[in-house]
Amino acid sequence: MATFIFDVLKDLQNKNAKLSSITFVLPSKRAGLFLKYQLSQVVQESIFSPNILSIEEFVEDLSRLKTISNTELLFEFYNTYTHLTNKEDQESFEFFSKWAQILIQDFNEIDRYLIPQKQIFEYLSAIQDLNHWSLEVNKTDFVANYLSFWNKLYSYYTHFTEQLIHKKIGYQGLIYREAVENLVSYIQNNQKTKHVFLGFNALNSSEEIIIQELLQNELANIYWDIDDVFINNPMHDAGFFTRNHKKKWNYFKTNSFNWITNNYSKEKNISVFGIPKNIGQAKYIGSILNKLKTQNDSLNNTAVVLSDENLLIPVLNSLPSNIEALNITMGFPLKSIPLASLFEHLFHIHKNPSKIFYYKDIIKIISHQFIRPLFFKNSIDYASKLIETIESNNLIYLNTEKLKEISDATNNTLIEILFENWDKTIDLALKNCSQLILNIKNYLDENKSSNLLSLEYVFRFHELFNELTTLNSKYGHITDITTLYSVYKELLNSETLDFKGEPLQGLQIMGMLESRVLDFETVIISSVNEGVLPAGKSNNSFIPYDVKLENKLPTYKEKDAVYTYHFYRLLQRAKNIFILYNTESDVLTGGEKSRFITQLEIEKTHNLSHQIITPTVPIINNPLNTIEKTQKVIDEIIKIAEKGFSPSSLTNYIRNPIDFYFQKILNIKVYDDAEETVAANTLGTVIHNTLQDFYTPLIGDFLSVDDIKNMKLQIEKTVTHHFKSVYKEGDITKGKNLIIFEIAKRYVSNFLDLELSDLKQGNQIKIVAIESEYKVFIDISELNFPVKITGKIDRVDEYNGVTRIIDYKTGKVDQGDVEIVNWEDITTDYKKYSKSFQILAYAYMMQQSKKINLPIEAGIISFKNLKTGFLKFAKKEKSGSYAKKDTLITSETLENFTKEIKKLIIEISNPNIPFTEKEV
Repeated sequence: MATFIFDVLKDLQNKNAKLSSITFVLPSKRAGLFLKYQLSQVVQESIFSPNILSIEEFVEDLSRLKTISNTELLFEFYNTYTHLTNKEDQESFEFFSKWAQILIQDFNEIDRYLIPQKQIFEYLSAIQDLNHWSLEVNKTDFVANYLSFWNKLYSYYTHFTEQLIHKKIGYQGLIYREAVENLVSYIQNNQKTKHVFLGFNALNSSEEIIIQELLQNELANIYWDIDDVFINNPMHDAGFFTRNHKKKWNYFKTNSFNWITNNYSKEKNISVFGIPKNIGQAKYIGSILNKLKTQNDSLNNTAVVLSDENLLIPVLNSLPSNIEALNITMGFPLKSIPLASLFEHLFHIHKNPSKIFYYKDIIKIISHQFIRPLFFKNSIDYASKLIETIESNNLIYLNTEKLKEISDATNNTLIEILFENWDKTIDLALKNCSQLILNIKNYLDENKSSNLLSLEYVFRFHELFNELTTLNSKYGHITDITTLYSVYKELLNSETLDFKGEPLQGLQIMGMLESRVLDFETVIISSVNEGVLPAGKSNNSFIPYDVKLENKLPTYKEKDAVYTYHFYRLLQRAKNIFILYNTESDVLTGGEKSRFITQLEIEKTHNLSHQIITPTVPIINNPLNTIEKTQKVIDEIIKIAEKGFSPSSLTNYIRNPIDFYFQKILNIKVYDDAEETVAANTLGTVIHNTLQDFYTPLIGDFLSVDDIKNMKLQIEKTVTHHFKSVYKEGDITKGKNLIIFEIAKRYVSNFLDLELSDLKQGNQIKIVAIESEYKVFIDISELNFPVKITGKIDRVDEYNGVTRIIDYKTGKVDQGDVEIVNWEDITTDYKKYSKSFQILAYAYMMQQSKKINLPIEAGIISFKNLKTGFLKFAKKEKSGSYAKKDTLITSETLENFTKEIKKLIIEISNPNIPFTEKEV
C-alpha cells in the first residue's frame, strides 16, 4: 500500500528535489518517524538526513521562545495576578488555579488566531458590564469586584506575556504570535532553505500566515492529503478546512493544489459493530486481532485507534498472546498507576490539620502494595503485627506517637515519613514524598527481577515530585497541603507514563490525533459514539460563543470538522475497516452511535456490514466445592477428636462441611476487623462475663432476694470493667457504642429482674455451676480412635428441685427454636435445630460426667426475648402448635441424641465421604 508520505517523497524525487536539504514540517513528531522510515524506501543511495520537524518545533525555532508546561504557566500567571491585584482581594493559589487554567487557554486561542488583544478584552468587559447590573446606582462589593476582574483582563494578559517573553518562554499561542512577528527576519536569513509542509488540515491564523508567506517567497511547498469525495462536496465536513484554504489562499490562484486523490472511493471492507460497554469493545478488538493474526502473521500494517483513552488498559489485557510486536503511542495516565492511590491516601489524611488519624486510613496506607514490603524486616511482617494490634485493641483514632509505640522501633523513621509533620512546611511535605519514593525504589532495587514495571512507576513519580519541588522553590506559591494536593492533581491528570517500543514494527495502538498523516491497511476504531467521536459541545472558556464567531475563533463546530477529517482520512487508503461503538446508554456520553456511522450509511459510497454483537454469556455451573479426605486430613480429624469436638464445631459441620474443613482442619481464622461499633459477639461476651462475676461466688447456694439486689448495685461497675477488658481501647462514651453499653446494662438488669420475680413468687433457685467446662469420652465402636465431646456450659441450677442446664443467648430465640419432632433432623437442619443440638450436647456431657441425675431440663434464656423466660427443650410427638410436648430430658432422650451425634462424628471421620459444600 502506497502511503501519503511515500507519495510525497516520490513526487519530490521525481522533481529532482535535493531531499537532504529540505526542512520537512509535519503535524506531529510521530509522523516524522514514519517519514524517516519511508525515506529509506524511496532513496536508494546514502544521503544526509533532512531536517524533520513537527509544526510546534518549527514555530519554536521561529519565535525563539521555549514552550513550558501548563503547570509552570500557572505559577508564572500567579506572579502576574498577585502583582496586579490588591493584597486584600487576592485569592489563594488553590482557588486561583481553578479559573486561571481556563483564562490561559483563552489567551492561547486569542494569540494563535492573532486576535487584537485589547479589542477583545474590552469587548468582554463591556459585555459583563451590560449583563451585570450596569444601570444599578449602588453596586454591591461582590458585583464591583466581579466587574473589576473583567476590566483587568487586558492588564493581566499584557503583564503576563511581557514577563514570559522577557524570560524567553511561552505558551503555544504566544509562541505562534511571536513566530509571525519574526517571520520576515526568518525569511531574509533562510533564503536557501526549502520547506515542505505535508498532511495539514485545520490551521490557525498564525500557521496560515507562516505557510502562505513561505509559499509566496518560493521557500516552501505544501502537500494536502484530501480526497476528491470530500473537497468537492461543499456539505462534507471532512473537506471543510481544505476547501477554505484552496479558495482563499492567493497562492493557489497561480499554483497547483497538491493533492486531491481518489483513494476513498476504492473498494473497502467496512464492518460496523455495536457492542455493549467498553469492556465488550476491548474484548472484541482482541477477537478481531486474533482473526487477523491467523490470516496474516504480521500486523505491521494494522492500527487500533482508541477514541476513548480509558480503553487502553482493557485493550492491552484483551490482546491475543500470539502478538509479538506492539507499539503504543498513547501514554498510560499517571493517575491510573497504583502508586497514585498511595499518594491519594496520604494527601487525604494530611489535608486535615488534625494529627489524629482514622484507623482505616492508616491501614489503607500500611497495607498498600508499595508500603507493606517496607515494614518487612528480618523475616518479620511488622505491617501485619501493627494492623493486628490496631484491630485487636479497637484503636479507632491514633496519632504518630501511638503508632510508634505499638510498632517496632526500626519502623519509626518510616512512620514519621508517612504520618508526621506534613503540615509544618511544604518543603518538608515534599521531602517526605521524595524520601518515600526513594525508600520504595531501594526496596525494588533489591527485587529488580520481578519489579521492572514498578521501578518505571516510581521513576515517573520521582520526576513528578521533583518538578513540584523545583516549581515551589522557584515561585513559592504552594503554602499549604491543600494547595500542594491541588497542584499535584493537576500534574497527575496531565502526565503519562510513555511506553517504549519499536514505533515502526508490529501492531500500532494510538489515539485519534496520533493517527495524523499515517496510513494503515487495516484500521480498528473504537468508541465511535456521540460525545466521544466527535466530542460534541463543550465550552471551557470565558469567551462567549457569539464573541468567538465574531472574532473567527474556533467553536465546537470547527472542532467537530477537525475530527471528521481525521476519521475519514483514516479510511481513505485503508482496505479493511472495523468500526466499534457502545450500544449501552451512559449517563455522561449517551449510548447513541456517532453521526459518522450514520453518514457512512447515507453516503452509500461503500457497503457497510452492520452487526450488533451480543457477548456470549456462558452458563456456568458452579460445582459444589468438594475436599477429599486424604490420610493427612484423617490424621487432623483424629487429633480434633482426641482434643474434643465442641457442639459449635459439630453444628458448624451441619451448617456447611466445607466451613468445618477450613476452620478446624486448615485452622483458617475468620478475619476480625477493628470494632468501630461494638460487635454482637463482644456484647455477648460482656454480658456472659458480667453474669459469671455475679453468680460464681454463689455456687452451691440458694439465691436470695438480697443477692439479686446486691448484684443490681454492681451492674454499672462490672459491665464497664468487662467492656474495657474485651473492647480494649475502644470508646464507649459516645455514639452507637454508648447506646450498646446502655443496652448491655439493661439486658443484665432485666435478667436480674426476672430472677427477682421468680424468687418473690416463692420459687427456689440453687446455683450448681457457672461457666463450667466439660470434656467426656463418647464410645463409638466403629472408630478405632478415642473421641471426646467438649464444651463450656453457661449455667446449671436447680429450680424447685429440678436441674436445669441454661445457655445464654444475646440474640432473639423463640420456643420453636428448641423443639424437635424427628431425631434424624437434628443433624441435618442447622438453622432450625442447632440450638437444640447444642443444649442436648451439654446435657450429654453432664450426664456422662455424672454431675446430674436424670430427668433434667435444658434450654435457653434469650436476652432479646426475656418475657418468654426459660425456653425449655421439648420433644414433640408431631408437627403443629398444639402437639404434645415432653420437656424433660430422660435417659431415652439422651440415647436418641447419642445415636445421632455418633452418626455425625462417623460421617466426619469417614475417609470415603468428602467434605462437600452445601448450597446457600
